[in-house]
Amino acid sequence: MIVDNALYHHGRRVPVGEGADQSLGSARVPCDPGDFQWIGIHEPSPDELQLIADTFGLHPLAVEDAGDSHQRPKLEHYGDTLFLVLKTLWYVDEEDAVETGEINMFVGADFVVTVRHGEGIDLADSRRDLEERAQVLEHGPMGVMYAICDRVVDEYERVGAALEEDVDEVEESVFSPARTDDANRIYVLKREIAEFRRAVMPLREPMRKLAMEGFDTTGVEGHVTSETATYFRDVSDHLQRVSELVDNLDVLLSTAFDAHLARISVQQNEDMRKISAGAALVVVPTLIAGIYGMNFEHMPELGWVYGYPFALVLMVGVATGLFAWFKKSGWL
Repeated sequence: MIVDNALYHHGRRVPVGEGADQSLGSARVPCDPGDFQWIGIHEPSPDELQLIADTFGLHPLAVEDAGDSHQRPKLEHYGDTLFLVLKTLWYVDEEDAVETGEINMFVGADFVVTVRHGEGIDLADSRRDLEERAQVLEHGPMGVMYAICDRVVDEYERVGAALEEDVDEVEESVFSPARTDDANRIYVLKREIAEFRRAVMPLREPMRKLAMEGFDTTGVEGHVTSETATYFRDVSDHLQRVSELVDNLDVLLSTAFDAHLARISVQQNEDMRKISAGAALVVVPTLIAGIYGMNFEHMPELGWVYGYPFALVLMVGVATGLFAWFKKSGWL
């Protein structure tokens, strides 16, 4: 549905529609030079999306992509319209899960259409924040594009910080003295980092292009101006920082998993040593008992009165000596 619709004149909002209901003005509003219209849509039906496409003359291929919530982040130039796809992310800490949504943006010379899928970022908050920054709104549709990109990348940083905390917890668990089973959690976190990567990495090239002064945006505002490029360079810098964090977290988890496997191997070796030591404590006395238990007539000390106590003392003495030796060697 259309959740918001407004005309912006010299960086100030001008209501569209009747009364407090700003979603009524779905038709394109005539704009003076420097003005633009911003329509926000959430989970549109095919009919609603087609209405907007017909109203603003949007390219059918871009409209088809906007109706599908499983697009890869990208920047496309269709005639006089830019089409940008962004992945939105939020983190569910209880489940170690990175949830995704999507924002599709159509940017023309005098309009912006945002199509949002999933819960993700509420663009109403972004719109209110942007309306308090007239100096950004004065850049027109490209200012809106910057503000949304900046908000999305800021959320990436929050997700990255949450993942970093969980990776630190895994590292502490792996190297703790207690025996832990961290393989499942490491796998879950690596899977979520892969989801994170699919949102972040493809967006670097679009942000790099928009951060280039003179990048051709014919039909939108000619070329990216020096001042506009400065804003996008800031977003690109933050995005680069997030991408480096993703790589670092992935490497740390791989290292933690290798360390986890190594610790399991060491623990198994320790267990085998203890089992072997325990077996030796039983086997040696059993050997002595087996020898003295053989019923041969001509055996040394067979008729000795103290033979039986001597065998018992010998078993206890040998077992005690082995126990002390194993304890000193760290086998027990």
